[in-house]
Amino acid sequence: MSSSFSVTDTRHAAGYRRMAVRRALAMVGALLVLGWFFVVDMATGPSGMPLSDVINALLAGPSGPDRASATIIWYLRMPQSMMGVIVGICLGVAGLQMQTILDNPLASPFTLGFSAAAGFGAALSIMFGASLPVPEYLVTPIVAFAMTLLACLIVYLMVRALGESPEILVLCGIGVLFLFQSLQSLLQYLASPEVLQQIVFWLFGSLLKANWTSVMVTGAVALFCMPLVMRDSWRLTVLRLGDANAASLGIDVANLRRRSFIIVALLTAAAVSFVGTIGFVGLVAPHVAKALVGEDHRYSIPLAGLIGATILISASVFGKMISVGGVIPVGIITAVAGIPMLFLVIFSRKRQEK
Repeated sequence: MSSSFSVTDTRHAAGYRRMAVRRALAMVGALLVLGWFFVVDMATGPSGMPLSDVINALLAGPSGPDRASATIIWYLRMPQSMMGVIVGICLGVAGLQMQTILDNPLASPFTLGFSAAAGFGAALSIMFGASLPVPEYLVTPIVAFAMTLLACLIVYLMVRALGESPEILVLCGIGVLFLFQSLQSLLQYLASPEVLQQIVFWLFGSLLKANWTSVMVTGAVALFCMPLVMRDSWRLTVLRLGDANAASLGIDVANLRRRSFIIVALLTAAAVSFVGTIGFVGLVAPHVAKALVGEDHRYSIPLAGLIGATILISASVFGKMISVGGVIPVGIITAVAGIPMLFLVIFSRKRQEK
């Protein structure tokens, strides 16, 4: 009897070690791929700088003697690449949380209408923001951020009044989504052609307007939220087993959903306020992370963030390469590339289940 137990324990220990090695390799591999794409993104752009000039400008720092190269690298490309990484992390982590608290593999950070609210806020600021006593480059992000939090508040109050089940949360989110989409369409209908062009460009989702201010603000929100997310990583893992099992282990499921919901709202608001709507990242990245390391959120949360950042940075690189003399907005690239990526993830998961 004891020998059979020892054999079983040994097999479990070996299986755990293999899983730990696999998770470590997935993390290291994701970091290496992200680093490679980050370097490629820094080295590509409409200016057509040779790689040697890019390296010299990086080594010389923002105060280097070649002012043109320093300006391009440190004040144009670096903020855009950094913003791509931070936004990708925010969307990847927020997407995984949404899929967990809603128990829905099709959920994303935009399921509850946050992107539509941000789009409405951006359209509102572009049309009427000139009268606000705020620097012009901050008007659109501030109003978009505020409208995203307003959508969060509306959904939160509706859920508190009607019930805190995933079904109620999704239905309230869909209602808020259509509300802000309708308001956004109304503003687009009333806008002049010039203003409409600005609104549409913002809705595409682009890193071109990123600067060090947007990097610091979005990065600060991400740094504030990530420890809170990781603190709940075990609870979120248990929640995947169902509400009843989670409650039997002493987890306050309703309170966990509320906390996660607010964190998702903050991450999504910070991500979309400066760069616009970027779809599919928050939907695809969690599936890839779970396929690589499983449902344990201690590992899938950081990996989903790394994969989200990699998807966004690779989209930025691809957009620069296929558009001569210009840059295609990353939101368009992720929307087009996200569909086959999603199908690939679905097929791979179906093969694993067989």
